[in-house]
Amino acid sequence: MKFVIQRVTRASVTVDGEVTGKIGKGFMVLIGVAQSDTEEIADKMVKKMCNLRIFEDSEGKTNLALADVGGELLLISQFTLYADCHKGNRPSFIDAGKPDMASAMYEYIIEEAKKYVPTVERGIFGAEMKVELLNDGPFTVILDSADLFGA
Repeated sequence: MKFVIQRVTRASVTVDGEVTGKIGKGFMVLIGVAQSDTEEIADKMVKKMCNLRIFEDSEGKTNLALADVGGELLLISQFTLYADCHKGNRPSFIDAGKPDMASAMYEYIIEEAKKYVPTVERGIFGAEMKVELLNDGPFTVILDSADLFGA
């Protein structure tokens, strides 16, 4: 499982001209699910994401988590995080989760995130989405379950 977390002052996602998710200060997160991912891995990833201390405190140090700043989440599925570009110029997505499994895992991640953060907005799994954000910093962190938990 991979999360690309961008600290934002605002972010939104639009599908077919309609806004499906919109947040102020918080994290816009691109979520990639691998075929081997489990709910246990998702639990660990969500907990790690929600507890990341990457907001500045009164002294300018990155010491505060989402809950400390009343931050919000915008969670967007993105299977292309599992692009394999080792051979040739056309990426392979063989390691990405199959749509039914990945969709269920995405929904699970959204529900788990709501246990930590009151405002959790979303994109639409499998849809053609337009994402807008104002990256704050810029500050971007990549969480990869293979690196974090050996999963």
